[in-house]
Amino acid sequence: MVVGARRAGLSISQSAQLLGFSRTTISRVYKEWCEKGKTSSMWQSCGRKCLVDARGQRRMGRLIQADRRATLTEITTRYNQGMEQSICEATTRTTLRRMGYNSRRPHRVPLISTTNRKKRLQFARAHQNWTVEDWKNVAWSDESRFLLRHSDGRVRIWRKQNENMDPSCLVTTVQAGGGGVMVWGMFSWHTLGPLVPIGHRLNAMDYLSIVSDHVHPFMTTMYPSSDGYFQQDNAPCHKARIISNWFLEHDNEFTVLQWPPQSPDLNPIEHLWDVVERELRALDVHPTNLHQLQDAILSIWANISKECFQHLVESMPRRIKAVLKAKGGQTQY
Repeated sequence: MVVGARRAGLSISQSAQLLGFSRTTISRVYKEWCEKGKTSSMWQSCGRKCLVDARGQRRMGRLIQADRRATLTEITTRYNQGMEQSICEATTRTTLRRMGYNSRRPHRVPLISTTNRKKRLQFARAHQNWTVEDWKNVAWSDESRFLLRHSDGRVRIWRKQNENMDPSCLVTTVQAGGGGVMVWGMFSWHTLGPLVPIGHRLNAMDYLSIVSDHVHPFMTTMYPSSDGYFQQDNAPCHKARIISNWFLEHDNEFTVLQWPPQSPDLNPIEHLWDVVERELRALDVHPTNLHQLQDAILSIWANISKECFQHLVESMPRRIKAVLKAKGGQTQY
């Protein structure tokens, strides 16, 4: 750019003003081009030579692949074994970052047994040709518990070495999270369904009341042609005999979707619980008792946007493909 400006007839001052460099820089660059034909600063040849070459990076990559949980010290020690020139932990850290590796908390996923992995794969194969229009006929349900107080391990603070017990640097905890509110909810692509607070641990009789008082009217209203599917997981109260008998008595009105075990990644309502949790954390005034917590949860649920839960249902074909690709294993959802 400097050479082009000068050869176009611009003066040193005009070139400096146009390109945003000093007059000295314009003069030096153009002089080097005229005398030496120099077109690069050649800074890449400066500095100390990297101790870990391409071959060393491949070696370090194999160490990472062999043990993802290895510490920086362990990686450095294993790398130096059998090497003529050893490296320090700082070099290991720099090399790993250059290779694109960063220390991250592992993503939490449910442990899937071999048997349940096969069931997940069978479910995905049976529904791999379902389109978004087909998934619109499914009503999703689940239970979730929200704590009044919880300790977030992701919180970090700035403090000096001697401020570890300063009140502003502490996170207080209470036994069992100070209590919580359990809720049952359902939704479909068309609308959010009811959110029902549960006073205690859900048993078969309580769930029967929910099914008859909330599931039945929702399904008959949203799917009057009896083409709807009701989704529930495999919790013990869902599989009780009185629940199964009730569904058999109403199988002419809607169908219960046969759900694979250990498959929260396939249930989009799990993401709605995450929305509620994040909104609770973002409240300016946090609930101080269970009644306030319940009111806040109900309010947040009622204000979830239509675009939000519809987008989740529309992701079902991608979720099914992810399970097929993982051969029934864990997915990113």
